[in-house]
Amino acid sequence: IGRTMADKLKFDLVSPEKLLLSGEVDMVSVPGTEGDFGVLVNHSPMMSVLRPGVVTVEDGGKPSRFFVQGGFADVTPEGLTLLAEKALAVEGLTKSDIDAEIKQAQEAGNMAVSDALESLRAEL
Repeated sequence: IGRTMADKLKFDLVSPEKLLLSGEVDMVSVPGTEGDFGVLVNHSPMMSVLRPGVVTVEDGGKPSRFFVQGGFADVTPEGLTLLAEKALAVEGLTKSDIDAEIKQAQEAGNMAVSDALESLRAEL
């Protein structure tokens, strides 16, 4: 049985630089400060602060991953909006890209970002 657009979650991922993703998706896994949580269509409204980590967007069995440095998640009856302080598509990142981000985070004294990036580097 195929899913209809009514079964899809409206999702927007926005950083100060640009709109990274906007569309209808199956599910989004979000790194919240109180723990990771998944959002499907018809999720109860809520807000959460984002911690540094990876957002995974599931759509048609094809996951997309984005590293977020922090920000806010807003779940409304209309969908999910992530307002990220900084966001990078994981696809196409190299270990040297991540190393540069880790160095920048450490120099800024943001150890939470550094730790999250170290975990991501270990996955690559």
